[in-house]
Amino acid sequence: MKFNLLTLNPIFVNFFGIEIRWYGVIITAGIVVAFLMSLREGKRRGLPEDTFYDILLLAVPLSLVGARLYYVVFDWKDYQDNLLSIFDIRQGGIAIYGGLITGLLVIYLYCRHQRLNMWQILDVVTPGVLLAQAIGRWGNFMNQEAHGEATSRAFLQSLHLPSFIIDQMRINGVYYQPTFLYESAWSLIGVVLILAFRHRRHLFKVGEIALSYVIWYSVGRFFVEGMRTDSLMLGPLRISQALALVLVVGSLILMILRRRNPSLKWYLE
Repeated sequence: MKFNLLTLNPIFVNFFGIEIRWYGVIITAGIVVAFLMSLREGKRRGLPEDTFYDILLLAVPLSLVGARLYYVVFDWKDYQDNLLSIFDIRQGGIAIYGGLITGLLVIYLYCRHQRLNMWQILDVVTPGVLLAQAIGRWGNFMNQEAHGEATSRAFLQSLHLPSFIIDQMRINGVYYQPTFLYESAWSLIGVVLILAFRHRRHLFKVGEIALSYVIWYSVGRFFVEGMRTDSLMLGPLRISQALALVLVVGSLILMILRRRNPSLKWYLE
């Protein structure tokens, strides 16, 4: 059994021939952090702990499936001739939007079944989800993926990045834009802002923390996605950019309508 704790190697540990990757370790760490944050905030709001354990056990595995299916659907040409490769996630190919959409659907159905206020639950869990996304992007860093266009070492140094990031952005002799870092930093700033303001009285109505999360993440993702070299495409459109626009506009409209018409049925409570 060999550990790679002090080297920037995609493999965290080789356990008797079975490779465990840093990507999986980092994603798992993000999930744990998000869960603990949700438990703490849920307790503060008087919500039962079992709710968040149930959501963890239901949403996490199904969201991973959703993230994979989303990727496969929009990159079907690479799988249509070998359907078994759909199940080979060790070769990469998951999309965060697919996971988020699936997670939202799971929470919606769970809250309907348990007669819970979905918006209240989303307000509790979304800050932790955003932090998990900030953490998870470092899995892309370890894999040297989700990067932008080629750039120069001088440019990366001008950003005052530590040398270990600059060196890891050198792939096959070429330096690339660390778009993983841009998105991670944007998400982290969003977490700080949400945590700083979410308990201000009369600032947020129920559900608006969740909608603010969607808007914040989608704005950042729109710009970062435009810099990436591995975007899923639908014709000339970058799918994640198009979806980000829809989510920003839709969330803003929903926030306005909910404030103006608080009794409307699409409260989804």
